[in-house]
Amino acid sequence: FDISLHQVPCSLLNIDANDPTGQTQSLHLDKRHHIWKHRIFHDESSGNIKFIGKRSKLEQGSILLKEEHLKEELERVFESGSSEDEPEEECGSCYGAGDEGECCQSCDDVKRAYKRKGWHLTDIHSVVQCRREEKIQEDEGEGCNVHGVVALDSGGGNLHLAPGRDQASPQDISDINNIFELLLRTFEQWNVSHTIHKVRFGDEYPGHVHQLDEQARYIGDSYGMYQYYFKIVPTRYVFLNGTVIETNQFSVTEHLRHVNPGGGRGLPGVFFFYEVSPLHVEIVEGYRKGWVAFLTSLCAIIGGVFTTMGLLDQFLYSRRNADASSGLLR
Repeated sequence: FDISLHQVPCSLLNIDANDPTGQTQSLHLDKRHHIWKHRIFHDESSGNIKFIGKRSKLEQGSILLKEEHLKEELERVFESGSSEDEPEEECGSCYGAGDEGECCQSCDDVKRAYKRKGWHLTDIHSVVQCRREEKIQEDEGEGCNVHGVVALDSGGGNLHLAPGRDQASPQDISDINNIFELLLRTFEQWNVSHTIHKVRFGDEYPGHVHQLDEQARYIGDSYGMYQYYFKIVPTRYVFLNGTVIETNQFSVTEHLRHVNPGGGRGLPGVFFFYEVSPLHVEIVEGYRKGWVAFLTSLCAIIGGVFTTMGLLDQFLYSRRNADASSGLLR
Protein backbone atom coordinates (compact mmCIF):
# COMPACT_ATOMS: atom_id res chain seq x y z
CA PHE A 1 0.00 0.00 0.00
CA ASP A 2 0.98 3.64 -0.45
CA ILE A 3 -0.97 6.48 1.19
CA SER A 4 -0.24 10.15 1.88
CA LEU A 5 -1.86 12.16 4.67
CA HIS A 6 -1.72 15.76 3.49
CA GLN A 7 -1.69 17.61 6.82
CA VAL A 8 -0.50 15.12 9.45
CA PRO A 9 3.24 15.33 10.30
CA CYS A 10 5.12 12.04 10.49
CA SER A 11 6.02 12.80 14.11
CA LEU A 12 2.35 12.49 15.12
CA LEU A 13 1.50 9.38 13.10
CA ASN A 14 1.57 5.73 14.05
CA ILE A 15 0.35 2.52 12.45
CA ASP A 16 -1.05 -0.72 13.77
CA ALA A 17 -2.55 -3.94 12.38
CA ASN A 18 -4.86 -6.30 14.26
CA ASP A 19 -6.38 -9.69 13.51
CA PRO A 20 -10.10 -10.45 14.16
CA THR A 21 -9.37 -11.22 17.84
CA GLY A 22 -7.69 -7.86 18.37
CA GLN A 23 -4.15 -9.25 18.57
CA THR A 24 -1.46 -7.00 17.12
CA GLN A 25 0.25 -8.34 14.01
CA SER A 26 3.94 -7.89 13.27
CA LEU A 27 4.67 -5.42 10.48
CA HIS A 28 8.41 -6.10 10.04
CA LEU A 29 8.68 -9.83 9.37
CA ASP A 30 11.49 -10.06 6.82
CA LYS A 31 13.27 -8.11 4.09
CA ARG A 32 10.06 -7.80 2.08
CA HIS A 33 7.60 -6.84 4.79
CA HIS A 34 8.38 -3.34 6.04
CA ILE A 35 6.54 -0.06 6.60
CA TRP A 36 8.18 3.27 5.80
CA LYS A 37 7.24 6.89 6.46
CA HIS A 38 8.42 9.87 4.45
CA ARG A 39 7.90 13.55 5.16
CA ILE A 40 6.03 15.36 2.38
CA PHE A 41 4.72 18.74 1.37
CA HIS A 42 1.30 18.68 -0.29
CA ASP A 43 0.40 21.51 -2.69
CA GLU A 44 -3.35 21.97 -2.22
CA SER A 45 -3.78 23.98 -5.43
CA SER A 46 -2.20 21.44 -7.79
CA GLY A 47 -2.45 18.31 -5.66
CA ASN A 48 1.25 17.58 -6.21
CA ILE A 49 3.30 15.93 -3.47
CA LYS A 50 6.96 16.75 -2.80
CA PHE A 51 9.08 14.41 -0.67
CA ILE A 52 11.32 15.90 2.02
CA GLY A 53 14.48 14.27 3.35
CA LYS A 54 14.89 10.52 3.61
CA ARG A 55 12.34 7.90 4.52
CA SER A 56 12.50 6.05 7.83
CA LYS A 57 10.95 2.92 9.30
CA LEU A 58 7.55 3.29 10.92
CA GLU A 59 7.19 1.00 13.90
CA GLN A 60 3.84 -0.47 14.85
CA GLY A 61 1.79 0.10 17.95
CA SER A 62 1.63 2.94 20.48
CA ILE A 63 -1.45 4.38 18.83
CA LEU A 64 -4.35 6.22 20.43
CA LEU A 65 -7.81 5.15 19.26
CA LYS A 66 -10.06 6.45 22.02
CA GLU A 67 -10.27 9.62 24.07
CA GLU A 68 -9.72 7.52 27.19
CA HIS A 69 -6.32 6.46 25.83
CA LEU A 70 -5.31 10.08 25.37
CA LYS A 71 -6.46 10.93 28.89
CA GLU A 72 -4.50 8.01 30.36
CA GLU A 73 -1.37 9.04 28.46
CA LEU A 74 -1.69 12.64 29.61
CA GLU A 75 -2.09 11.55 33.24
CA ARG A 76 0.92 9.24 32.93
CA VAL A 77 3.09 12.04 31.54
CA PHE A 78 2.01 14.48 34.24
CA GLU A 79 2.69 11.92 36.96
CA SER A 80 6.09 10.85 35.71
CA GLY A 81 7.17 14.30 34.61
CA SER A 82 9.54 14.48 31.69
CA SER A 83 10.40 10.88 30.75
CA GLU A 84 12.91 11.78 28.09
CA ASP A 85 14.51 15.10 28.87
CA GLU A 86 15.32 16.94 32.02
CA PRO A 87 13.22 20.08 32.49
CA GLU A 88 14.93 22.85 30.64
CA GLU A 89 16.47 25.46 32.89
CA GLU A 90 16.62 29.17 32.09
CA CYS A 91 20.22 28.72 31.04
CA GLY A 92 20.42 26.10 28.30
CA SER A 93 23.25 23.60 28.48
CA CYS A 94 26.16 23.87 26.06
CA TYR A 95 27.00 20.18 26.62
CA GLY A 96 30.49 20.84 27.97
CA ALA A 97 31.62 23.14 25.16
CA GLY A 98 30.63 26.48 26.71
CA ASP A 99 32.64 28.74 28.97
CA GLU A 100 31.79 29.00 32.64
CA GLY A 101 28.33 30.52 33.04
CA GLU A 102 27.65 30.48 29.27
CA CYS A 103 24.12 29.61 28.17
CA CYS A 104 23.14 27.89 24.90
CA GLN A 105 19.49 28.61 24.29
CA SER A 106 19.33 27.36 20.70
CA CYS A 107 20.78 24.67 18.49
CA ASP A 108 23.01 27.25 16.77
CA ASP A 109 24.41 28.31 20.18
CA VAL A 110 25.47 24.72 20.87
CA LYS A 111 27.04 24.38 17.40
CA ARG A 112 28.98 27.62 17.83
CA ALA A 113 30.27 26.51 21.22
CA TYR A 114 31.49 23.21 19.76
CA LYS A 115 33.07 24.96 16.77
CA ARG A 116 34.88 27.37 19.07
CA LYS A 117 36.34 24.42 20.99
CA GLY A 118 37.24 22.62 17.78
CA TRP A 119 35.02 19.67 18.74
CA HIS A 120 32.81 17.62 16.47
CA LEU A 121 29.13 17.27 17.37
CA THR A 122 28.60 13.59 16.56
CA ASP A 123 24.91 13.20 17.39
CA ILE A 124 22.88 16.35 16.88
CA HIS A 125 19.69 14.52 17.89
CA SER A 126 21.03 14.12 21.42
CA VAL A 127 20.91 17.92 21.86
CA VAL A 128 17.60 18.99 23.33
CA GLN A 129 17.62 22.39 21.61
CA CYS A 130 18.29 20.87 18.18
CA ARG A 131 15.72 18.14 18.60
CA ARG A 132 13.05 20.61 19.65
CA GLU A 133 13.75 23.01 16.78
CA GLU A 134 13.85 20.15 14.26
CA LYS A 135 10.48 18.88 15.42
CA ILE A 136 8.89 22.33 15.24
CA GLN A 137 10.29 22.87 11.75
CA GLU A 138 9.19 19.41 10.66
CA ASP A 139 5.62 19.89 11.82
CA GLU A 140 4.93 23.19 10.07
CA GLY A 141 2.87 22.64 6.93
CA GLU A 142 4.03 19.07 6.38
CA GLY A 143 2.26 15.81 5.76
CA CYS A 144 3.37 12.20 5.80
CA ASN A 145 3.56 9.44 3.21
CA VAL A 146 3.28 5.87 4.50
CA HIS A 147 4.09 2.93 2.24
CA GLY A 148 5.19 -0.67 2.48
CA VAL A 149 4.16 -4.31 2.46
CA VAL A 150 2.25 -5.90 5.35
CA ALA A 151 1.54 -9.60 5.94
CA LEU A 152 -2.12 -9.57 6.98
CA ASP A 153 -4.11 -12.30 8.69
CA SER A 154 -6.01 -14.56 6.27
CA GLY A 155 -9.05 -14.50 8.54
CA GLY A 156 -9.57 -10.74 8.25
CA GLY A 157 -8.68 -7.81 10.47
CA ASN A 158 -7.80 -4.15 10.15
CA LEU A 159 -4.95 -1.75 9.52
CA HIS A 160 -5.16 1.79 10.88
CA LEU A 161 -3.24 5.05 10.83
CA ALA A 162 -3.98 7.03 13.99
CA PRO A 163 -2.39 9.48 16.47
CA GLY A 164 0.60 8.10 18.33
CA ARG A 165 1.46 8.40 21.98
CA ASP A 166 3.98 11.10 21.06
CA GLN A 167 0.89 13.31 20.82
CA ALA A 168 1.14 13.65 24.61
CA SER A 169 4.93 13.69 24.90
CA PRO A 170 6.40 15.93 27.62
CA GLN A 171 8.01 18.43 25.25
CA ASP A 172 4.65 18.97 23.50
CA ILE A 173 2.28 19.57 26.42
CA SER A 174 3.93 22.41 28.28
CA ASP A 175 1.01 24.66 27.35
CA ILE A 176 -1.69 22.05 28.02
CA ASN A 177 -3.71 22.47 31.22
CA ASN A 178 -6.37 19.77 30.89
CA ILE A 179 -7.52 16.83 28.79
CA PHE A 180 -10.00 18.87 26.75
CA GLU A 181 -7.27 21.22 25.52
CA LEU A 182 -5.21 18.20 24.46
CA LEU A 183 -8.27 16.73 22.72
CA LEU A 184 -8.85 19.94 20.80
CA ARG A 185 -5.25 20.12 19.67
CA THR A 186 -5.22 16.45 18.65
CA PHE A 187 -8.34 16.88 16.53
CA GLU A 188 -7.01 20.08 14.94
CA GLN A 189 -3.68 18.45 14.06
CA TRP A 190 -5.32 15.34 12.62
CA ASN A 191 -7.11 16.37 9.45
CA VAL A 192 -7.60 13.01 7.71
CA SER A 193 -7.53 14.36 4.13
CA HIS A 194 -5.44 11.85 2.20
CA THR A 195 -4.51 10.36 -1.16
CA ILE A 196 -4.34 6.62 -1.76
CA HIS A 197 -1.65 6.03 -4.37
CA LYS A 198 -1.84 2.24 -4.33
CA VAL A 199 -3.60 -0.60 -2.50
CA ARG A 200 -2.93 -4.26 -3.36
CA PHE A 201 -3.88 -7.55 -1.73
CA GLY A 202 -1.47 -9.77 -3.61
CA ASP A 203 0.49 -9.91 -6.86
CA GLU A 204 -0.67 -8.18 -10.03
CA TYR A 205 -2.24 -10.08 -12.90
CA PRO A 206 -3.50 -9.01 -16.38
CA GLY A 207 -6.75 -7.08 -16.31
CA HIS A 208 -6.69 -6.41 -12.55
CA VAL A 209 -8.82 -3.38 -11.61
CA HIS A 210 -7.46 -1.03 -8.93
CA GLN A 211 -10.36 1.22 -8.06
CA LEU A 212 -8.61 3.22 -5.32
CA ASP A 213 -5.37 4.10 -7.11
CA GLU A 214 -4.58 7.85 -7.00
CA GLN A 215 -7.89 8.63 -5.31
CA ALA A 216 -7.86 11.71 -3.05
CA ARG A 217 -10.27 12.37 -0.20
CA TYR A 218 -10.49 15.90 1.21
CA ILE A 219 -12.13 16.54 4.57
CA GLY A 220 -13.56 19.97 5.29
CA ASP A 221 -12.69 19.80 8.98
CA SER A 222 -10.28 17.86 11.18
CA TYR A 223 -12.92 15.88 12.98
CA GLY A 224 -13.29 12.63 11.09
CA MET A 225 -12.55 8.90 11.01
CA TYR A 226 -12.25 7.75 7.41
CA GLN A 227 -13.05 4.06 7.12
CA TYR A 228 -12.57 1.64 4.20
CA TYR A 229 -14.23 -1.77 4.17
CA PHE A 230 -12.64 -4.32 1.84
CA LYS A 231 -14.18 -7.60 0.68
CA ILE A 232 -11.27 -9.75 -0.53
CA VAL A 233 -11.83 -12.57 -3.01
CA PRO A 234 -8.97 -15.11 -3.40
CA THR A 235 -8.14 -15.40 -7.10
CA ARG A 236 -6.13 -17.93 -9.10
CA TYR A 237 -4.86 -16.75 -12.50
CA VAL A 238 -3.59 -19.39 -14.96
CA PHE A 239 -1.50 -18.27 -17.94
CA LEU A 240 -1.35 -20.06 -21.30
CA ASN A 241 2.07 -21.49 -20.45
CA GLY A 242 0.74 -23.01 -17.23
CA THR A 243 2.18 -20.38 -14.85
CA VAL A 244 -0.12 -19.74 -11.91
CA ILE A 245 -0.53 -16.61 -9.77
CA GLU A 246 -2.27 -16.91 -6.41
CA THR A 247 -3.56 -13.43 -5.61
CA ASN A 248 -6.71 -11.54 -4.56
CA GLN A 249 -9.32 -9.20 -5.95
CA PHE A 250 -11.29 -6.80 -3.78
CA SER A 251 -14.36 -4.63 -3.65
CA VAL A 252 -14.49 -1.64 -1.32
CA THR A 253 -16.95 0.68 0.36
CA GLU A 254 -15.96 3.78 2.29
CA HIS A 255 -17.47 5.86 5.06
CA LEU A 256 -16.58 9.12 6.80
CA ARG A 257 -17.54 9.07 10.45
CA HIS A 258 -17.61 12.52 12.03
CA VAL A 259 -16.31 12.71 15.59
CA ASN A 260 -16.16 15.68 17.96
CA PRO A 261 -13.82 16.38 20.88
CA GLY A 262 -15.37 15.06 24.06
CA GLY A 263 -18.02 13.08 22.20
CA GLY A 264 -16.54 9.72 23.19
CA ARG A 265 -16.73 8.32 19.64
CA GLY A 266 -12.99 7.95 19.16
CA LEU A 267 -10.08 9.91 17.72
CA PRO A 268 -9.47 10.86 14.06
CA GLY A 269 -7.66 8.41 11.80
CA VAL A 270 -7.73 6.39 8.58
CA PHE A 271 -8.91 2.79 9.00
CA PHE A 272 -8.79 -0.17 6.61
CA PHE A 273 -11.04 -3.10 7.57
CA TYR A 274 -10.85 -6.27 5.49
CA GLU A 275 -12.74 -9.56 5.30
CA VAL A 276 -11.78 -12.59 3.20
CA SER A 277 -14.57 -14.16 1.15
CA PRO A 278 -15.10 -17.96 1.28
CA LEU A 279 -15.58 -17.93 -2.51
CA HIS A 280 -12.63 -18.41 -4.85
CA VAL A 281 -12.25 -17.25 -8.46
CA GLU A 282 -10.16 -18.96 -11.15
CA ILE A 283 -9.24 -17.10 -14.33
CA VAL A 284 -7.78 -19.22 -17.14
CA GLU A 285 -6.26 -17.73 -20.27
CA GLY A 286 -7.35 -19.20 -23.61
CA TYR A 287 -6.36 -18.82 -27.25
CA ARG A 288 -8.30 -16.24 -29.19
CA LYS A 289 -9.54 -17.69 -32.49
CA GLY A 290 -8.84 -15.74 -35.70
CA TRP A 291 -11.18 -14.86 -38.58
CA VAL A 292 -10.42 -18.09 -40.44
CA ALA A 293 -11.44 -20.20 -37.46
CA PHE A 294 -14.52 -18.04 -36.95
CA LEU A 295 -15.67 -18.41 -40.60
CA THR A 296 -14.99 -22.15 -40.50
CA SER A 297 -17.10 -22.50 -37.36
CA LEU A 298 -19.85 -20.38 -38.91
CA CYS A 299 -19.93 -22.53 -42.05
CA ALA A 300 -20.01 -25.69 -39.96
CA ILE A 301 -22.98 -24.33 -37.99
CA ILE A 302 -24.86 -23.33 -41.15
CA GLY A 303 -24.12 -26.71 -42.78
CA GLY A 304 -25.28 -28.51 -39.65
CA VAL A 305 -28.55 -26.53 -39.66
CA PHE A 306 -29.23 -27.38 -43.32
CA THR A 307 -28.43 -31.06 -42.74
CA THR A 308 -30.72 -31.23 -39.70
CA MET A 309 -33.57 -29.49 -41.53
CA GLY A 310 -33.13 -31.87 -44.50
CA LEU A 311 -33.35 -34.92 -42.24
CA LEU A 312 -36.41 -33.49 -40.48
CA ASP A 313 -38.08 -32.75 -43.83
CA GLN A 314 -37.36 -36.26 -45.08
CA PHE A 315 -38.80 -37.77 -41.88
CA LEU A 316 -42.01 -35.73 -42.10
CA TYR A 317 -42.44 -36.53 -45.84
CA SER A 318 -42.00 -40.26 -45.20
CA ARG A 319 -44.45 -40.12 -42.30
CA ARG A 320 -47.10 -38.38 -44.39
CA ASN A 321 -46.77 -40.89 -47.26
CA ALA A 322 -47.08 -43.78 -44.80
CA ASP A 323 -50.29 -42.30 -43.36
CA ALA A 324 -51.71 -41.82 -46.86
CA SER A 325 -50.98 -45.42 -47.85
CA SER A 326 -52.65 -46.80 -44.75
CA GLY A 327 -55.78 -44.71 -45.53
CA LEU A 328 -56.10 -46.19 -49.00
CA LEU A 329 -55.84 -49.74 -47.67
CA ARG A 330 -58.87 -49.18 -45.45
